[in-house]
Parts: sequence; C-alpha cells; structure tokens
Amino acid sequence: MKLTTTLAVGTALSLFASTAFAYDADWKRGRVYYRSVCTSCHVTQPVGTINPSSKTKAEWAAYVKADKHGKGKETVKQYVSKTYRESIKSGNKAAEKFIAVPETELLADIQLFLQRGAKDGEAPASCN
Repeated sequence: MKLTTTLAVGTALSLFASTAFAYDADWKRGRVYYRSVCTSCHVTQPVGTINPSSKTKAEWAAYVKADKHGKGKETVKQYVSKTYRESIKSGNKAAEKFIAVPETELLADIQLFLQRGAKDGEAPASCN
C-alpha cells in the first residue's frame, strides 16, 4: 500500500512539474514578429510575401518541423535566434523589442500564429 501511494504521489508531482513549466504560446507576439521580421524580409526577396493562409496547418507544421528555409540552405530556427535578432535590431523594431525572448518561446509564438492564420486555421491571415 505504501509503495502504491508513493508511486501515485510521485507520478502526480512529475505531471504537475512538467505542466507547470510548459510555455503557453502567444500568437499575438508571433504575429508581430512574423509580420515585422519574416514578411519584411520576404518582400525584398524574389518569392515575395508568404501569407499564413497560403498553407494549411499541416503544411506549416511540416515546414517548421523540417526546419528548412531558403530551399534548405538555412534553418527556420536561425531566423528566431538571438544572434539573428541582434544582427537586424538596428533596423527592425520587433527584433529589438523581442531580443530577450527565448528562441524556443518565439518559435512557439510564430508557430501558433501560423496555425491560427493557416488556410484551414481559425482565423486565416494575410500579411498585407
């Protein structure tokens, strides 16, 4: 009986600990970063802007999971890195504003924005 109780308490504590520190993504912050950083760069590139509604949720999830950007030459994570934000902060207010945000949180924010704004998302979005 004592062993069962100890296991149950231990399991409950580990579940609590794993959920207590889980990050709840902020799609609004993701939208600001995507529109200010991603879209501003894509406007100057031959591909042009890429609206969140140009892909489905599954396509965006696969894109982020594959971590391939620029025909596989770069990673997606590179563009949310602190190093990248440092390099563009003088000309980009969003990069400067979010300079201290952990990379994993910022990527989660962008992912949530893309999921919400996807073609089949709850709020299909364009970045005009």
